[in-house]
Amino acid sequence: MDRLIMLLATGFGAGYLPKAPGTWGTLVAIPLHLLLIRLAPAPYGLALAGILVLGFFVAGSAEKIVDRADPGLVVIDEIAGMLITLIGAPSHWQALAIGFCLFRFFDILKPFPIRLVDQRIHGGIGIMLDDVVAGLYSLLLLQLICRLLPLG
Repeated sequence: MDRLIMLLATGFGAGYLPKAPGTWGTLVAIPLHLLLIRLAPAPYGLALAGILVLGFFVAGSAEKIVDRADPGLVVIDEIAGMLITLIGAPSHWQALAIGFCLFRFFDILKPFPIRLVDQRIHGGIGIMLDDVVAGLYSLLLLQLICRLLPLG
């Protein structure tokens, strides 16, 4: 069971890649998003909700398995955050690239309240929640950019 938990928590091993595992995890979300956008909005939302719930459990379990708080190799939180960022985004490379950059910006810098969530909420919920908030910030900015700039 530990192997399955680690497989899911690390984004099918992306979290083990050298240098910047969060960036690799964010990249894992792009092909997943490209599969999910073929679904209607409700099933996309259900799939995202399933990934979030799964993430709460596997992130917390992985933390216990490796015996480290919020280990960098856990990237299911970045996957979920990037999927949130891309909700309703146009299906072209510019939107994906801008969404990627926005999400990494918010995930790394952690402006208020992301840093507060990161510091005060622990376990699987804490691991996931700061990336959910970063994803929501990125989603709002990406939608604004897509409405203001002719992308595509």
